[in-house]
Amino acid sequence: MRILHTADWHIGQKLHERSRHEEHKQFLDWLLKLIKEHKIQLLLVSGDIFDTSLPSAEATNLYYEFLYKLSNESETYTVIIAGNHDSARHLEAPREFLKMGRIHVVGLVNDPSECVFTFPPDNPRVAVAAIPYISENELQHISFETEVEKSDRYQEFLKDLYTQCVAEMPTGIPKILMGHFFVEGGSISGSERRTQGEPLNESQPSIRVGGATAVHAADFPEDVDYVALGHLHRPQTIKGTDFPIRYSGSPIPLRFSEAHYRKKIFILNISDSGVLQQEEEIEIPVFKELCVVEGDELSLQQQAMSGDWEGKYIQVKLTLDTVGKTKSDEIRNAFTNRGGDVLIIEVKMPESDGGPTIQIEDMKHPEEIFEQYHISTFDNPPDVSLKQTFSELLQMVEESK
Repeated sequence: MRILHTADWHIGQKLHERSRHEEHKQFLDWLLKLIKEHKIQLLLVSGDIFDTSLPSAEATNLYYEFLYKLSNESETYTVIIAGNHDSARHLEAPREFLKMGRIHVVGLVNDPSECVFTFPPDNPRVAVAAIPYISENELQHISFETEVEKSDRYQEFLKDLYTQCVAEMPTGIPKILMGHFFVEGGSISGSERRTQGEPLNESQPSIRVGGATAVHAADFPEDVDYVALGHLHRPQTIKGTDFPIRYSGSPIPLRFSEAHYRKKIFILNISDSGVLQQEEEIEIPVFKELCVVEGDELSLQQQAMSGDWEGKYIQVKLTLDTVGKTKSDEIRNAFTNRGGDVLIIEVKMPESDGGPTIQIEDMKHPEEIFEQYHISTFDNPPDVSLKQTFSELLQMVEESK
């Protein structure tokens, strides 16, 4: 029996207002073809099907078109769980209808027994516990509880939930756990959703999920054979157990920080003797290349003229020798003339000594951009008077529109 593990599709995602619809369509077409060619009997999708809790009609149609083709053109069973980007109720609303196509969707946990499935149903060879993303906010409220106590209670809740699921599984067949959260030791890519107000730091050792700290590998029950996780977008295996704990990662790079490593899906096989084995990992084709180019104005112009940029999304990191007007439009046009699409130009000012750069990508308001520019240029933030003047100018611009 052959099993395919994937996750974090993020259908409907945009990169600097550029639609990724065509990339997602190409991925799903490729995935369907691979499922049929490799005779996959069970597909596991570990959360974050959509990029937002209210996906567009275009994104929703793409998802259901894939499920229809999967049901119609193969004999594959499918298990899908909700991630932190998904609306659990929206995702599982048609669950009874989808069951007719051998597709099982779990968005909410009402009873652990409802999260356990065996495949094939008439002659079980594998058991799956499909646990969707659960926020710590869903735990019962306890007054005067510290953050540490709440975090510990969240970990114990997940540990107990998986233990109950394993107890519901038949003995003598491989057991697979599905989940969508952060396990200690995982490596993030920077595109995972952060806790509100938490700054982006791609080198940070851990991230929060729903306000809760990381789950540990030792929290999973011992009597399992594979843990199929979603949430982290870099394909990886977590160490610390006798069985694989694996993130399949996202199928397309969701940010430029993911441009330097390849995306994968994992195929498992249950042997005739009933042993679960990792058979192979398959690299996903690059449907739209993301490129990061760095240098001064002259160097970037030369790179634009000498490189092949046809159909690529580009992030430019421009280093200036002196403070003054940049030739950003000329640089953008140079890549555009070679078929590229520059989505962002990041400017590093002179004499920064490795200090702050102007990070446009993660800023939400013009005031933030202005403050970062002032720090980069003058090595200190603008004073209250200058910030007030800038805000008044912004207001005047808005009123003149």
